Amino acid sequence: MKRTLFVILSLPAVAIPVALAMQQQVATTRRVPQFENDRVRVWKSIILPNQPLSMHRHEHGRTIVALVGGTLKIVEEKGGSREVTWETGKAYWLDADTPGTRHADVNESGQPIEVIVVELRK
Repeated sequence: MKRTLFVILSLPAVAIPVALAMQQQVATTRRVPQFENDRVRVWKSIILPNQPLSMHRHEHGRTIVALVGGTLKIVEEKGGSREVTWETGKAYWLDADTPGTRHADVNESGQPIEVIVVELRK
């Protein structure tokens, strides 16, 4: 910590806000694009506790690879919910969503869940 503080204090005044922003990573639920072509779309989902992914749908089937597993509550837009548990290091298949439906993913645990999603395009 002392070394980081020294580096920040030795920067020009204009660079200090940038250095502080880099030091503090914003902790939010998010999708991070990884790869995309005409056959697949790949992203990393980081779902923090009590910060759900907004309502969305999946038009195509997909594989989930749990980097950091956990139990996720899938809340349907029209009511109802179900839970899925993904074990770290394991892969799972999820079919395309039923037409006209949307859902949100809610992590009610105390730990982040991280998955790689490989969604087919055709």
